Amino acid sequence: MCGIVGISDHPEASKLAYLGLYALQHRGEEAAGIVSYDGKDVHIVKDRGLVVDIFDAKTLESLKGSVAIAHTRYSTTGSSNKKNCQPFLVTHRNRALAVAHNGNLTNTEELYHRLEEDGSIFQTSMDSEIIVHLLAKAPNAEHKKWFVNVLSQLKGAFSLVFMIEGAIVGARDPQGFRPLVLGKLGNGYILASESCALDLTKAEFVREIDPGEVVIIRGDKIDSFYLPGSEKEKKAHCIFENIYFARPDSTIFNDNVYLVRKRLGAQLAKEAPAKGADFVMPIPDSGVYAALGYAQELGLPYEMGMIRNHYVGRTFTQPTQFLRDFRVRVKLNPMREVIAGKKIIVVEDSIVRGTTSRSRIREIRAAGAKEIHMRISCPPIVSPCFYGIDFPSKEELIANEKTIAEIAKFIEVDSLSYLSLDGMLSVMKDSKAFCHACFTGKYPVLVPGNTSKYVLEGVKK
Repeated sequence: MCGIVGISDHPEASKLAYLGLYALQHRGEEAAGIVSYDGKDVHIVKDRGLVVDIFDAKTLESLKGSVAIAHTRYSTTGSSNKKNCQPFLVTHRNRALAVAHNGNLTNTEELYHRLEEDGSIFQTSMDSEIIVHLLAKAPNAEHKKWFVNVLSQLKGAFSLVFMIEGAIVGARDPQGFRPLVLGKLGNGYILASESCALDLTKAEFVREIDPGEVVIIRGDKIDSFYLPGSEKEKKAHCIFENIYFARPDSTIFNDNVYLVRKRLGAQLAKEAPAKGADFVMPIPDSGVYAALGYAQELGLPYEMGMIRNHYVGRTFTQPTQFLRDFRVRVKLNPMREVIAGKKIIVVEDSIVRGTTSRSRIREIRAAGAKEIHMRISCPPIVSPCFYGIDFPSKEELIANEKTIAEIAKFIEVDSLSYLSLDGMLSVMKDSKAFCHACFTGKYPVLVPGNTSKYVLEGVKK
């Protein structure tokens, strides 16, 4: 998923980039970095770990300049190691060029082989590095022509921020898979993955960057244009951003995430009530707002039956199953005094592999629950994502292998229901503007070389 930030024309650019990353830490916990430019020299700090562990007063002071871009990493392509930390910085034709990328390119293999044949030497295993090589090989031109040339070659999901000496460039793919917002910050501007980063930096929300739009920011001036043909492309916002990834206090895809999740919960309650339940409880924190909507819709009590240890990060975004299992054990503690002897409705945002859900249900059962009825505020995830979420194979997705009844037995609940696809889409402001390939297997952008595995949305195979 990753979080990206760009700061233009501010004397404390790196410090504001740090605050932006801090607000976006939920988008990736593996690594983080900041690149700044002081009018003469480029400065960079990046490493593996959390934002707060990588940066301190000394490192932020070293990142001088009024321009900066930043990145916090959650790996989907490229292994989890230091060389794959972003932003990715190079010097070409005597000028520094840095890029921070959120999303996944789907034509990586094609571009990679073409560039290697042309003599490119790659330093990382990230698809993001391909973009830098394309920029380096593109004919010298003013910025608009340069970026149209390069970005038009990319397929798949990309929200990008670039730093080219004193200029900041933001870009979004024509489908608009990943969010990118623009804010006013004093005399300059900020670009960020989510609006919550604007809130922490006290920037004024201006608007979202449109799908297919490129903005070039020099000081307090913005030049905006669109990639050729982007207006004809069907929008495909990632609906999982609203279900799980984005912070609830963010506004993305022209809607507030908190309110979307409450509406998902309310719709779930209409479709799948559980009779005789004593109360509704969420799996913190991802199920909190859907559970609130569910409880309000049915007029049932809402209880926090599990308490979260807030010094533990998100389990889903961990790169290995071992880390996910460890964090499940230490992250949540069931409240025996609340749970014992009760019939409970447990609301969660999704089930991916099923192992985490089973561990949590066992803990709730051990705390004395009489009945456990689980409700999921999205449809079953049956297909992998190739646009920036780590659903790498069908074999890892429990709903691809088992029926709902079999999943219920596996995670050891008394009943299990998911929100329907139509129900999920019905609560979105523009139901036709979302990608739901992980629930349907219908992909809005084909993955070249794998056509036998995937179905283009609207195309019969």
